[in-house]
Amino acid sequence: MNKVTVIGCGRWGSFIAYYLDLIGKSVTLYGRSTSKDYIRFKETRSNGKVVLKDTLELTCDLDKALSNDIIVISINSQGLRALMKEIKDKGVTNKTYILCMKGIEIDTGKRLSEVVDEFKDEFSNVAVWIGPGHVEEFVKGVPNCMVIDSLNNDTKEMLVKEFSSNLIRFYYGSDMIGNEIGAASKNVIGIAAGMLDGFGLSSLKGALMSRGTIEISRFIKAMGGNELSAYGLCHLGDYEATVFSEHSHNRKFGETFVKGEEYSSLAEGYYTVKAMVNIAREKNIELPICETVYNILYNKKDPKEELDKLFMRSIKKEFIF
Repeated sequence: MNKVTVIGCGRWGSFIAYYLDLIGKSVTLYGRSTSKDYIRFKETRSNGKVVLKDTLELTCDLDKALSNDIIVISINSQGLRALMKEIKDKGVTNKTYILCMKGIEIDTGKRLSEVVDEFKDEFSNVAVWIGPGHVEEFVKGVPNCMVIDSLNNDTKEMLVKEFSSNLIRFYYGSDMIGNEIGAASKNVIGIAAGMLDGFGLSSLKGALMSRGTIEISRFIKAMGGNELSAYGLCHLGDYEATVFSEHSHNRKFGETFVKGEEYSSLAEGYYTVKAMVNIAREKNIELPICETVYNILYNKKDPKEELDKLFMRSIKKEFIF
């Protein structure tokens, strides 16, 4: 367990590598040789947020990166399938894959652990690492609580024990479906929150959060998970970091979108909402917030009109949306 590889040099992946090195693991951080993030780390050992110590190995050699038994993955959710195919083609076996990423595959509607399941061998296991927290706060020593979940209890217990520290306290997850969907969908709520910020309607975030949690709990239940997971760290517990924080990419993306400004950072909610709406329409699940965000982003509907319609829906009893 002392040797860990992190695949992905972006903001979150590089922090995970930094954190695991900080708690005494022997860490290899992998990035593609053409990646701007990798090149910057190669040249300066920093991305402006974390500084990689000399104890942390940086490589663009995937074979070398895959030599460790613990493989943490933190990349664009829609690129996971291609990566796993590449790993499978190398004949890699007996690994523990930890997904530090959130999303739902658009083309298949699959959760990310299901994508990994398609390619991993029978001796490998998959876990998810989810929950609130921003790099900018962690590097200042501000602690937070997160969740590790896996269908393999031994894997889950081992990872919680090995990865916990005073900076990040891990809880044991007990609902892979709910935790993965809750974590992915909170980014959609984050985009909606940013849109409210963009129109000076931040006061409506209370309604957004209460309605959003109900909406996502309904979706989780329809997908076979425990609807109560929506009220845990994977979703509601992550709202502070996603709905309010200045560091939230999804919130910032929503705000800049309605203001007509450019935003170049990855906002996973943009892809997740498309996958969720596709699933909801197929399964006849009512997702008014997700539909609103989808109509604004993909159908080019007027943001102010769509948000007004969302919050002017027929008056119903509280919490029954």
